[in-house]
Amino acid sequence: MLEIKNLSVSLGDKSLLTDINMHIKRGARHLLAGHNGSGKSTLVGTIIGNPAYTITSGKIIFDDKDITNENTTTRALLGIFLGAQNVPEIPGLTVLSFLKHSIAAHKHFETGKELSMGEFLSNLETARTKLDIPKEWLNRSINVGFSGGERKRLMLLRLILTNPKFAILDEPDSGADATVQQQIVDTIHEMKDTTFLFISHQQHFTELVKPTDITTLSDGKVMIK
Repeated sequence: MLEIKNLSVSLGDKSLLTDINMHIKRGARHLLAGHNGSGKSTLVGTIIGNPAYTITSGKIIFDDKDITNENTTTRALLGIFLGAQNVPEIPGLTVLSFLKHSIAAHKHFETGKELSMGEFLSNLETARTKLDIPKEWLNRSINVGFSGGERKRLMLLRLILTNPKFAILDEPDSGADATVQQQIVDTIHEMKDTTFLFISHQQHFTELVKPTDITTLSDGKVMIK
């Protein structure tokens, strides 16, 4: 699903990642491990196309397509999802409006067809009920006034509705109580057609996810076993 070849990344004049090689199998639950500052968030940011990072060498191959020079929007439409650790608040943009426009963009990119509002609302209601998300949340601004755990549940709602090929979850357990953590674990195991790359520092959460593969970073490099 994802292959990273000899990837080196910098931020300004500072080298952050050096000669990263990584292979993520289709259908995997791949754990990206390492201490704080080892380069994990930089790597996932580079995969999703954060323009703050400069790729100085190497390639990123996603689903047999070279996406090294593609922008973030294109990568998202191709099927890469990011559940970020720190998410922005967007006053004035409601959860419902954001989800509708996001799913419509994916639908048009994948099929060339317009989004069926009936189908969208039906899928939204099913996912909302499954995650026990109150209906009134849909009319609130993105992440404004939401707790850490509530933001994680909104992330899961977006994940289920988008149904991406490849989902990156950067410390999804952070700020989430036991109930929300279990929702995250259950969702990961239920989404059989999605490949997952996740970061976690909590052993209990990691054991629940049951990673199929592990890559460990240290000082911007892959640790060789």
